[in-house]
Amino acid sequence: MIKEIIVVEGKDDTVAIKRAVEAETIETGGSAIGEAVLKRVKLAMERRGVIIFTDPDHAGERIRKIVAQHVPGCKHAFLPQEEALYKGDIGVENASPEAIRRALANLRTEAAPGTGTLAEVTMDDLMRAGLLVHPQASERRLAMGNLLGIGYANGKQFFKRCQMFRITHQEFDQALATMEQSNEGEGDQP
Repeated sequence: MIKEIIVVEGKDDTVAIKRAVEAETIETGGSAIGEAVLKRVKLAMERRGVIIFTDPDHAGERIRKIVAQHVPGCKHAFLPQEEALYKGDIGVENASPEAIRRALANLRTEAAPGTGTLAEVTMDDLMRAGLLVHPQASERRLAMGNLLGIGYANGKQFFKRCQMFRITHQEFDQALATMEQSNEGEGDQP
């Protein structure tokens, strides 16, 4: 049983979550999130805590951002795109129960504004790792996002997530080493 209430986009997502774990959900009904839904999410946060678990696509990221902005301190579950894909459709509803359980086991909690220092990771670190201004920057951010458990994002959003989730140099360097080792195994040198 998951203690927190999981925020998802729709009914099919709720069905997929309930196939994987025992949990309660709040459905946003898509990206046009109404005030009533945001009030329910705020109440859930006060009473039990909230996990945002949206689709790994543009609309899902938009919903994640809106909910997190209105309800600070949420936990976040990220699903790699390849684990949420079925016949060209990307969504939580397409993920296997194992993939959903993995995402929920690797939650990230955002740092509330004004609570201590920001993450150690800098833009220079992203440059050094080839996550910005690199021929394969997008693919590298996808791999690093999956390894760090923060999902895929463009360069600016990736940096913000590193800050929001307080990714340390140690976590970052370990994920980078794992990615580089994986790339070497594939014969794909950066």
